[in-house]
Amino acid sequence: MIALRIVRVFLVAALAGHVGANHIKRGHARHRSQCRPRLLPSTEDGAAHYSVICAHSSSISSARLAAPSTSKPISTSTNQATQPTTTLSVSAPSTSSVPQSISPSSGVESFESLSALLTPNRIKAGIAGGDAYPFMKNHIGWWYDWSPNPSKPGSPIAVPMLWGDGTVDAQDAARLKAFERLSSVPSYVLGFEEPDCPPGEGSAGMSVSDGVSKWESLIAPLKAKGTKLGSPSMCKQADETWLAQFKKQISTPWDFTAIHINKNNLDGVKKDIEHYMTYGKPIWVTEFACVNDSNQFTPCTNQAEIDNFINEVVPYFESNPNIFAYAYSNGEGLGDVWPLMKGNSLSDSGKTYLAAISKYH
Repeated sequence: MIALRIVRVFLVAALAGHVGANHIKRGHARHRSQCRPRLLPSTEDGAAHYSVICAHSSSISSARLAAPSTSKPISTSTNQATQPTTTLSVSAPSTSSVPQSISPSSGVESFESLSALLTPNRIKAGIAGGDAYPFMKNHIGWWYDWSPNPSKPGSPIAVPMLWGDGTVDAQDAARLKAFERLSSVPSYVLGFEEPDCPPGEGSAGMSVSDGVSKWESLIAPLKAKGTKLGSPSMCKQADETWLAQFKKQISTPWDFTAIHINKNNLDGVKKDIEHYMTYGKPIWVTEFACVNDSNQFTPCTNQAEIDNFINEVVPYFESNPNIFAYAYSNGEGLGDVWPLMKGNSLSDSGKTYLAAISKYH
């Protein structure tokens, strides 16, 4: 009996931790609409907010990022206007794209302090999947592998995740059990993996009510212990509606909005960021990949196109003050050219990403 129990424990641990590059991305078509939904950020979660200027190609907009300890909004500009497609306030450009420092007496932490709290090791760049970790570890601040217990030696912060509700398959069930047994208090934790798409092919497929239940029972209690909470990440990108319903029903808000971006051009990336800014929270891009999502989720296969995409989006992520972290997706289902690894070495795409982030870290 003792031997059987040992074997069962070993199998559960192996299933929970065995993810890496085997995380599968779905092939679902992206249903795009010409009018993307725009949601009002609110103060219903009790958090204070202040304006941060977005880096956008056609306009300079603002959304309110959460600040921990005041009860009314603080703006860095007295000029207000209204965007045509949203009711968010628009701040007039200042001499800096970062909010002006806020006096200590206001009780609001400065942008720099917020960045220190929400950017792991103060390095935005990261990776999703651990295969390329040995090559990237000196230039990334964080990483994760979709499991509740990622672990590798080195300074990059390993971020745990509650992938799903344990009903998709044996691996999902093992991950749920492993998350329930977490004994340490992580600095950051990520919510569910694409609950807004059907289960399978890399998506958790959860109802909003199930997501709320698992969030409140397993993720929310970590906040009181000091963990920064990342929202569930959506499959449908700017066309999602799941997260808005989820936000209304939870009693413990997330600290940063975790998002996935599958696009093949910078304009598409900016539009997705613009949508998620309406939630009024700092953004973590927990997966990004070069994908033509208007054509049945077709991964990019041209090396020159991929290199150009990486060399455009990395500077954009680094310069956008509303993006606090980003990670190159190394999951399966993204073609043969995008993955960071080729055999036991970095692929050409991996070398391009390493070179791009090495300019900053």
